[in-house]
Amino acid sequence: MKLTCTRDNLHQGLSIVSHLTSKNVNLPILQNVLVKAEGGTIKFTTTNLEIAVSCVIRGKVDEAGEVTIPSKLFYDYVSLIPNDTVVIDADRESIKVICGNHKTKMNGLIASEFPLVPQVQGNRSYKIPAEDLRTALSQVVFAVSTNESRPELTGVLMQFKAGTGEGRLTLAATDSYRLAERTVPVITVIEKDDSMIVPSRSLLEVSRILSVFRDDVECPPSIEMTISDSQIVFSYGPVELTSRIIEGNYPDYHQIIPSEFKTNAMIDRDDLIRSVKTASLFSKNNLFDVAFEFDPTTKQLSLKATDAARGENTTLCGADISGQANLVTLNYRYLLDGLNSMSSEHVLFRMIDTANPCVITPSGSENHLYLVMPIRQ
Repeated sequence: MKLTCTRDNLHQGLSIVSHLTSKNVNLPILQNVLVKAEGGTIKFTTTNLEIAVSCVIRGKVDEAGEVTIPSKLFYDYVSLIPNDTVVIDADRESIKVICGNHKTKMNGLIASEFPLVPQVQGNRSYKIPAEDLRTALSQVVFAVSTNESRPELTGVLMQFKAGTGEGRLTLAATDSYRLAERTVPVITVIEKDDSMIVPSRSLLEVSRILSVFRDDVECPPSIEMTISDSQIVFSYGPVELTSRIIEGNYPDYHQIIPSEFKTNAMIDRDDLIRSVKTASLFSKNNLFDVAFEFDPTTKQLSLKATDAARGENTTLCGADISGQANLVTLNYRYLLDGLNSMSSEHVLFRMIDTANPCVITPSGSENHLYLVMPIRQ
């Protein structure tokens, strides 16, 4: 194999795929990137057996072939060489890299040992605005469960809803203590309602890829998802990510979202975040409790936390409160996660009582919802 490309193209391709490699004692080749040159294209592929990522870069192929090279070593080396033309000459188990005055040889493994990444024969596909999906993922994925005892909660539920106008994709994630939901438009026609559970690790990779290409004017405005019964492929410009789909049934979370509330408060988001962080300094270790008291008469939200060792704190926060006076104790870390995922100037905080979930939404938005379960006293 012999090829020529720019250092920038090589660096970008490796930055996309090298993130995925994993250490595996039984399969050391999983730490390698497969470099394949044929038909005028240069393709990099890595996999951890659950997710596979490939990226095609521009370059000149003088001699077709393929080889696998330690991914991190290759990426770290390319990060340090000058921005110049790079010549790669490879045999079955090693490559020589020449860039200006820099010359090196890296040992690898033969390509035939690299796990086969199957082509997904999808039976449906959808296109979603790339920036909308990137934003939605940042507002949802953090709420997934890390407990493997319920595998379905370690992924994000993706629900495609057919509509008379444009279709909608709703992403939802929960760990049983909080829930994040965000809806985005779908460009392609959705013929019938569809849903699947995608591992959070896969979606974090998708989000990272979209962020890398965010300012690239050549990349398409939309990302395409192709879905089979057990796998999903995300295609965006020169990149393809293939992931398994989690089997199982996602809980019907709509049942726990209240439809009516007894107390509503419109609060400045930055002011609330600052007040929560202040009170949190005096919350109990491992409980992370902060008490919220809503007073519609004085239009004040009082945040209180007490710790036997450190002391106590009361912080007042102005709010436009309607309905009845109310009190609830929340895990401040869960609340901050939700508030930090929003970008609006104000948030609407709604609750019923100490036993029911609180719902927070960005002001003026109907496509983003965050729910937090109270701490029972």
